[in-house]
Amino acid sequence: MDQSITRKKILGIIPARGGSKGIPRKNINLLLGRPLIAYTIGPALKSRWITDLVISSDDDMILAVGAYYGARPLRRPYHLAIDTAHSIPVVYHALTEMERETGITYDGVIMLQPTTPMRTSEDIDNALEKLFSTGADSIISVVESNGVNPEWMKHIVNDALIDYDPTLPEMGRRQDALKLYIRNGAIYAARAEHLKRRQSFKNGVCRPFVMPEARWVNIDSLRDWALAEALMQKEDWSWIKPAHDRSESVATALA
Repeated sequence: MDQSITRKKILGIIPARGGSKGIPRKNINLLLGRPLIAYTIGPALKSRWITDLVISSDDDMILAVGAYYGARPLRRPYHLAIDTAHSIPVVYHALTEMERETGITYDGVIMLQPTTPMRTSEDIDNALEKLFSTGADSIISVVESNGVNPEWMKHIVNDALIDYDPTLPEMGRRQDALKLYIRNGAIYAARAEHLKRRQSFKNGVCRPFVMPEARWVNIDSLRDWALAEALMQKEDWSWIKPAHDRSESVATALA
């Protein structure tokens, strides 16, 4: 066990606004019989290191479902719930509001997006341990990119193919290509003071937390939803309460 994390106070934040263009009410849509956000709340509550877990939303139904599954509801202001709102101000708002309400000065903050439902509590804990054991300012989860590489990417200018990077070799072998990684959206963690000061998850010393591609699904469209169902139905989710086992208020929210 990494002793540098044992006394840390860490805030988990699940951002889940009500508006969703691709899939209406996506965050509380039922995926394999459970609201999408339940797959993020469950592992977060099992984490050894998250001190408090909040769900940040402008939507009463999402807040009710989040509370039912065990997250503390935190209402965000309207200007942080519009289509053009960015994640950092949402995280900053949740962090400062929770510090004001609880009197706790948090050492770390971790943002867990509900659109990446296949992360585990072990992923969360290992990422947080790396944050504090390596002296990093932040951690971002990534997966190896096996199909998108600048060596094979082109611009089209006046109907002509132009290399994205003309310094790279022509028709290079796949096995010789530089190994690249892409953010998978599952975990963003930072020291709390760094996030307050820099307003960023990637400035300063940002280290990777590499996750297996087999658990990479980021739900933005109906196609992504179908992929998530196909991947997740092979797993045992019985430890997360299904939607039919719920209180009257949550039943109304999920109707």
